[in-house]
Amino acid sequence: MCWHPLECIKPDLLVLSQPLVNMADIVSCKESNFEIRIASSSEEIMASQRLRYKVFVEELGGDGALVDHSNKLEVDEFDPFFDHLILIDKARNSEEVIGVYRVLRDEKMLEIGRFYSETEYDLSALRKSGLRLLELGRSCVHPDYRGGTAMYQLWQGLSDYINEHKIDILFGVASFHGTSLNSYSQALSNLYHFHTAPVELLPRSLAHQDMNIITPDKVDKKIALKNTPPLIKSYLRLGGMVGHGAYIDTKFNTIDVCLVMEVSRMSNRHKEIYSKAR
Repeated sequence: MCWHPLECIKPDLLVLSQPLVNMADIVSCKESNFEIRIASSSEEIMASQRLRYKVFVEELGGDGALVDHSNKLEVDEFDPFFDHLILIDKARNSEEVIGVYRVLRDEKMLEIGRFYSETEYDLSALRKSGLRLLELGRSCVHPDYRGGTAMYQLWQGLSDYINEHKIDILFGVASFHGTSLNSYSQALSNLYHFHTAPVELLPRSLAHQDMNIITPDKVDKKIALKNTPPLIKSYLRLGGMVGHGAYIDTKFNTIDVCLVMEVSRMSNRHKEIYSKAR
């Protein structure tokens, strides 16, 4: 996956963007020095926060109320409740995290009372679905490892996590850079007309911004996809859907959409790519 760090700057579901790599690269992961695991100590969590600071704060200019600038840690109130999936290159430094994915299961969410995404979206439909939910966020890779198989190692670890906990639904907030809806009229209208989640799973923006900007017959798929961040496109290929309405976050200068993916809808080909990155 070739990272393009300015496609999406908010540290939520899909902050940095990577198109798919070929299967030969994925197969080669089996012979790598990568180790992936859930952080099990405060030191490992801090190492993941240190990478997040490097990417989201130093590289992309983000900030937050709990960000620790003196120690260069990107922190928020949800960290104690999430599991932190970390990737380490044993050939580099066994204590340095070079990739991270932050995940929150619905039963863990009960400890804090809400999902991270509920600051922007009403998730009542998902909550009432009876399905096992997993919120994704803070996905990033060290600059030295972009363009290789590191992100697929993270996806492999995520796939194992999904299987272990019998997850039915993946979701999280994804961002377009900027706050001009008209600049993304093709991309947003394409999402609205052709990729909206069914009502029984539909997240709804708490500050609704209409994504139905142009009619479906005027949507130019080529332009729409060109203006869609690459990793959002990757999730769409896996059967990803979006909620009702966008959310403009002026603090981060982004247009946010809520992505939802049913694990059962993933195509066999993409499920293989997602789960066989060894």
